[in-house]
Amino acid sequence: MKCILRGALFSCYNRLNMFYLFIIVLLIILFFFWNISLVFYKEESKVKLISDESRCFSPRCRSIIYEEGNDKAALFIHGFPTTPHMYAYPAKVFSENGYDVFAPLIPTFGSDYKEFEKSNFSQWFAYIDEYYQDLKKRYKDVYVIGVSMGGAMTLGLAEKYSNTPLSPTRIAVLAAPVVYNSIIKDGIVTSWAAYIGRTIALFIKSIKAKNIDGLPDGEDGNEEWTGYGGTFPRQGISLIYNLKGIRRNLCRVIVPMISIHDQGDKTVPFRNQKIILDSVRSRDIESHSPKMPNYRHTHHSLLMYDSCKREYTDMILKFFAKEDDR
Repeated sequence: MKCILRGALFSCYNRLNMFYLFIIVLLIILFFFWNISLVFYKEESKVKLISDESRCFSPRCRSIIYEEGNDKAALFIHGFPTTPHMYAYPAKVFSENGYDVFAPLIPTFGSDYKEFEKSNFSQWFAYIDEYYQDLKKRYKDVYVIGVSMGGAMTLGLAEKYSNTPLSPTRIAVLAAPVVYNSIIKDGIVTSWAAYIGRTIALFIKSIKAKNIDGLPDGEDGNEEWTGYGGTFPRQGISLIYNLKGIRRNLCRVIVPMISIHDQGDKTVPFRNQKIILDSVRSRDIESHSPKMPNYRHTHHSLLMYDSCKREYTDMILKFFAKEDDR
């Protein structure tokens, strides 16, 4: 009888352990599903961002604008979490080549990172969208250039306005992300930490956040980098969430486009370029996939580096000039 009782207790014990193991495995699966899929994630852009460049931590953070009464405009959209200073060289060159140039500072960038911690991608894009619409009221031809997040926003504008009176004339996207982490479908992992980023964002606003006004150890022009340093989990999740929509709507892009992405980009995986090129429906597409030599930077901010900014600026100007030959 004792043996039977022990056997029954042992069986119950094993079943209980199996049940607990099942619950633990289920919770782990749900944990990662919640983090990765961003199910139930919502954000709104009801609070309109207002530009106040008097709060910039450096003069180099401010918008770059050249208005000379030209009949066409170039809009440069900066990346995350940097500032318009990344376009100091191409903005001047475009101005010298007959464009009115606008490289606006997106509000909360380049000022107080405590304010930046309260903002999200939807608000940033709403600001750029309104800025772009205002330019379209003033100029028949508006050309849009974006690096990194600015490239994603450029694609977002093209998706929204292609085949409408507000369509950009031509666009240039450089090192643009449309996928953050997609290891199974695309073989892309930008950051392993992002797989639990949504949980981190619940408790932490930023990690080692600071203002950066130049990098003394930089080279190849990267020493001019100006923006925020550190990690911003909530803003990162906002970006990841919105990239999903941008990727989904790439088929709406029909405007002429040039895409440039370095094969060794350490910030935005190079495979993003193929996804973009395979998805857009533009009939006039030009793409370049350079491979830079080793530098102490991430091969990402291509219009800022001394080794290539002239070449790529001229490349974009030449592509945009096709429109003037019609």
